[in-house]
Amino acid sequence: MTAANRSSIHPRPPQGAAGAFADPLSPAGLAASPGQAALIVLGAGAAATVAFDLYGQAISPLLGAAALAPVPLARQTLQTTFGWDSGAGAHLLHYIAGLVAYPLGWLLIARPLAPGLPELAAAALWGVGLWVFAIGIMASLVNGNAFFLGFTGITWVALAGHVLFALVCAWALRRMSGAGG
Repeated sequence: MTAANRSSIHPRPPQGAAGAFADPLSPAGLAASPGQAALIVLGAGAAATVAFDLYGQAISPLLGAAALAPVPLARQTLQTTFGWDSGAGAHLLHYIAGLVAYPLGWLLIARPLAPGLPELAAAALWGVGLWVFAIGIMASLVNGNAFFLGFTGITWVALAGHVLFALVCAWALRRMSGAGG
């Protein structure tokens, strides 16, 4: 695939002096309207979190695969890191990550690092990165569970769930910002 073909799949609007805010998802474009940016991030995060939870806690088990347990993992993280055992705090951590932290990670870190990559491919790779963070680092290294949870069924359901989250989030951010999608 040529560079021209790659850029035509999900072209990013030009930036520069004349079109500094041509890309509404660029940091400058988001900073131009912070209130709108917050609503876009929250909306895309909500769509992606619903997709992640629906897949991981309903669809995957209905298909005979493992069920994801993001809230128990968040609770274990709170216990390990702060000595705080709180189911409500674990839910809050799960929702803050999905609604705010992960969408901002896409906009401010992952997306800018992959300017020549088609956005679909970049988002899928970002999903793999989220999986490595959640399962490889948080579940394994921080919480002391088996490395990548022993590469059992939940490991692979989590991979699919995080890639789904990333794809839905990137798509929703583009749609809600008016950048296409």
